Amino acid sequence: MWNHRYRPARGGTETRLEPPETTMSIDSTERPGTTSANVATMFFDRVEKSAQHEAFRRLENDKWVSLTWQEAADQVEALAAGLLALGIEPEQRVGIASGTRYEWILADLAIMCAAAATTTVYPTTNAADTAYILSDSDSRFVFAEDETQLEKLREKRDELPDLEKVVLFDGAGDGDWVLSLDDVIELGRKHLDEHPSAVRERSAGIASDQLATLIYTSGTTGKPKGVRLAHRAWVYEGDTIAGFGILDEKDLQLLWLPLAHAFGKVLISAQLACGFASAIDGRVDKIVENMGTVKPTFMGAAPRIFEKAHAKVVRSQHGVKEKLFDAAFAVGRDVSRRRRAGKSVPPHLALAHSLFDRLVFSKVRDVFGGRIRFMISGSAPLNRDIAEWFHAAGLLILEGYGLTETAAGAFINRLENYRLGTVGQVFDGSEVRISEDGEVQVKGPCVMDGYHNLPDKTAETLTEDGWLHTGDQGRLDDDGFLTITGRIKELFKTSGGKYVAPPAIEGRFMALCPYAGHMLVFGESRNYCVALVTLDPDSISGWADENGLGGKSYGDLVKSDQVRELIGGYIDRLNSELNRWETIKKWAILDHDLSIENNELTPSLKVKRSVVEEKQKDLLDSFYE
Repeated sequence: MWNHRYRPARGGTETRLEPPETTMSIDSTERPGTTSANVATMFFDRVEKSAQHEAFRRLENDKWVSLTWQEAADQVEALAAGLLALGIEPEQRVGIASGTRYEWILADLAIMCAAAATTTVYPTTNAADTAYILSDSDSRFVFAEDETQLEKLREKRDELPDLEKVVLFDGAGDGDWVLSLDDVIELGRKHLDEHPSAVRERSAGIASDQLATLIYTSGTTGKPKGVRLAHRAWVYEGDTIAGFGILDEKDLQLLWLPLAHAFGKVLISAQLACGFASAIDGRVDKIVENMGTVKPTFMGAAPRIFEKAHAKVVRSQHGVKEKLFDAAFAVGRDVSRRRRAGKSVPPHLALAHSLFDRLVFSKVRDVFGGRIRFMISGSAPLNRDIAEWFHAAGLLILEGYGLTETAAGAFINRLENYRLGTVGQVFDGSEVRISEDGEVQVKGPCVMDGYHNLPDKTAETLTEDGWLHTGDQGRLDDDGFLTITGRIKELFKTSGGKYVAPPAIEGRFMALCPYAGHMLVFGESRNYCVALVTLDPDSISGWADENGLGGKSYGDLVKSDQVRELIGGYIDRLNSELNRWETIKKWAILDHDLSIENNELTPSLKVKRSVVEEKQKDLLDSFYE
């Protein structure tokens, strides 16, 4: 077991080691925090501090409209009172089946202010799994985004005898089972007229260990599991982020992440603790456009978003512009590496960098709105080459790490103390250890209470003294920076006895090839590695227009000799960087990119490797014939 205890030096990048003990942790005695015991009082405390400051920004008729904290609080309190009037009791579950939008946050806060617990349902979840989640969680009510979500519930109503009411964000009630959002708010206002302190009293009585959220993991295999997260986990996450001192009321985030996912949810906890505003639009295809319009100061995203943005910028360079671009990034990477190593930048290099910053890097930053101070990457590993490319352009990506089982955040790189290629140091007040087989294990206030209705699975994942088995393999350096080396279950051994970590190889390819959608590497118990590649439809279409293949369908393009030659060149470059036993001997381009709709990606854009492997079994087997 790796064992050290350390305390980072305040205000600098140096870290001092203390005498060895049993675990690694950060002393939290200096960490500022709120006095809130629960998310509800955390929210009302923020309203009191920042009543007239902007809290949320949302689109109405394609125009961004702002709400203050006080305006949001009035709606939250009325909606919470509506739930009280409907008879909700502490810790009873209320589902939300919706995409990312302001009303999701409104409903979530109202549920917790009523002392109930939110059950999350991705909007892309099929009817059968939606019914399973709501039934398994014993949800009494559910907020549904629109008629599409409502139809799933109607289809499975016989399987949901305990689901009393559906509340529609978009649409009218039916006078019986379905209520509109306005119906419940109006019911709440009448309740508050008769019981003006009902919500505040209910909120004040919520204990820190009371259930706040049931997040059902989208799962790359098997049935979704309900992760039980208490109020203390979200309060701890918010307080810890506030303690970094890098976000305040002057900041603005663009929030597009799925709020049914812990990463999106934790950014709301951070907002309550720090007071920044959130511009909310869950449409992934509008992220770059929204950044140019909203001009956020920071944003959280999955690595796939950074990969796509990188590819889009790179492939837009041609001719003289491309040569200038390449020269700029050669200088930018050199300067970035020197500064990160604490070395001086020679005058001639500084002059060249200043020139390229005006001509190239400023334009790259303008794509992201021009005000970004940093971005946060989570949900999956970020390729280091991608991180270095952004850093060279003056855009810092702080990579973090956590699981749904840790309320999202457990590690993060700090703004003043970061190392690209790592996921940073453990959160203040939490501990980490590396087991003998290399597994990362975590203990702290953010760790779940267990899986809902799954005591055996809980016992497998949580030790009696509170350590969480993450299932991820990693290593810690002497200063406590964690590097995730792979998912233990994703590591495979070739027939020659060599271990291969597919995500590392796949990440390298994504950084090399601006036309890639995904790459999946296989080779368990085989004598060599093979790969399945998908292409980004927009990227390859743009390439086709420039190379005399415009107008061809995606299916025709991926079958063409020209595209195969193009991708083959990137495979060759990848192989030149790999160990012999890791090299890709055979590969194929699939006739479609992976998607959530085809059940090949989770809603948080993780690849369902086992699903793809099963679908492509005949093709994979043919590689070894």
